Amino acid sequence: MRIAFLLLVFGSLCANGQSANSFPDRPKVVVGIVVDQMRQEYLYRFSPKFNEGGFKRLMSGGFMLSNAHYNYIPTYTGPGHASVYTGATPSTHGVIGNDWYDKGTNKMVNCVEDEKQKVVGTDNGNGDVSPWRLLSTTVTDELELATQRRSKVIGVSIKDRGAVLPAGHTPEGAYWYDSKTGKFISSTFYKAGLPSWLEKFNAQNLANKYLNETWNTVYPIQEYKESGPDDTSYEEIMKGKERPTFPYNLKELRKQNGEYALLPETPFGNEILTQLAIAAIDGEGMGKDEWTDFLSVSYSSTDMIGHAMGPNSVEVEDTYIRLDRNIEVLLKKLDDLLGKDQYLVFLTADHAVAEVPQYLKDLKVISEASQPTKYEAGLKEFLGSYYPGKNLIKNISNNQVFFDHEAFDADPKSSGVEYLIVSELTRSYLQKQPGIASVYTRQAIQAADFNEGGVKGLVRRGFNDNRSGDVVVVTEPGWLIGSGTTGTSHGTGYNYDTHVPIIFYGFGVKQGASANYHPITDIAPTVSTILKIKFPSGATGQPITELLK
Repeated sequence: MRIAFLLLVFGSLCANGQSANSFPDRPKVVVGIVVDQMRQEYLYRFSPKFNEGGFKRLMSGGFMLSNAHYNYIPTYTGPGHASVYTGATPSTHGVIGNDWYDKGTNKMVNCVEDEKQKVVGTDNGNGDVSPWRLLSTTVTDELELATQRRSKVIGVSIKDRGAVLPAGHTPEGAYWYDSKTGKFISSTFYKAGLPSWLEKFNAQNLANKYLNETWNTVYPIQEYKESGPDDTSYEEIMKGKERPTFPYNLKELRKQNGEYALLPETPFGNEILTQLAIAAIDGEGMGKDEWTDFLSVSYSSTDMIGHAMGPNSVEVEDTYIRLDRNIEVLLKKLDDLLGKDQYLVFLTADHAVAEVPQYLKDLKVISEASQPTKYEAGLKEFLGSYYPGKNLIKNISNNQVFFDHEAFDADPKSSGVEYLIVSELTRSYLQKQPGIASVYTRQAIQAADFNEGGVKGLVRRGFNDNRSGDVVVVTEPGWLIGSGTTGTSHGTGYNYDTHVPIIFYGFGVKQGASANYHPITDIAPTVSTILKIKFPSGATGQPITELLK
């Protein structure tokens, strides 16, 4: 009887799609959402105009961290996506910027650039990419390894790096927007051709549809009290318009603004990406078998609009109102396909954003006297006064100075001493420049503890010993080096750039909230814990125990 009972149970499991190889007690699908350039405070400031089924549903039905931060400098898109999915900082995962100076090739390189790869899905485009510069595994890699590649992992974004880095080294595919054709493309790193579902998606030519529409506000514009005036001097003016104001007739503006390149600069970039995410879920059959699948979605239009218009613009608020509805549609799809308790969602951002510096200056929050200057020419002249005829600097980028080490190596007996002297001279010169808060030499950074607090700790965790420069510069709060009178950016270790949302929702997650501090690197270990898989190889974060059931 006992044997018969066991056979009956086994048969029942098999009939329900289970087997001895199954992956039990895990969600059927994980959806990781990264919103490019999203501040934590947007969840509160814009909430009066959110629907109940988008951000509010995640906040009330899931677990929200209101004090989550990036724990390193620099806060850019490439490092942000890498840190979310590896649970590590640039010191470990190696993605030290969107682009950086490569000391081996003596040129600037992109974080996902890979000249060995070719574009897939169009005749020419930005398809020479792969995750090969990412030094740590990702949580998506670890899921693939745990299931012997049975799980399906897909990354989608407008930006190539937003699709490539979260999907990791071993995905089913990663797809991003091609600004020349309005189609979503890929790289030979993944496959020789696009999957049939994506070919069908591209054939709809949705980009052309959206670019023949008009972007107007969802609500009457006078109701946008959470933003500043629609017409201000702090916003960039789109080609073809006299002022940076609604409405935006895209059909009239597209030709002067790069045709398909215009789409990501509107909220319709997020809308088309949502439709792509749903097409990927259906096309790949996500959640249909016993193995957990993973979809990473990175919304990029928020960043492009935010850079041009600033965080107090009506354009940014309207973009988030529309994104709220996009997320509602995506959650509804998961509900209908899987059931409300069968999937896990997390939402975060790759960085936040500064106020428009000119706006702060006009409000007398920051002073003209403290505005940072471009210091390359002055630094070279200063060092030249000590070392006539020698060009000691190879590159200055991302607030880092890279020395020409061959200039020191010419005399092995004194090269070490000369390097230390030049490092200190550089530090001393830069520290005296307007708007510079602190300057750190390589020696000082490497001597710092990885757990050190304050700005020095942020710099250490963002500093990769092999890839970073010789001197790192930190600006005063509120300023961006070389900033103009319109638009804004990010990259610092100040709260306006580091403070981002983290929300977990669904399988294995409690309802609740916490104001405890958590670094962004805690996301990947938390997902790994829920999935019962190894942490990513370079992870330094810890599971967020408050939210685990």
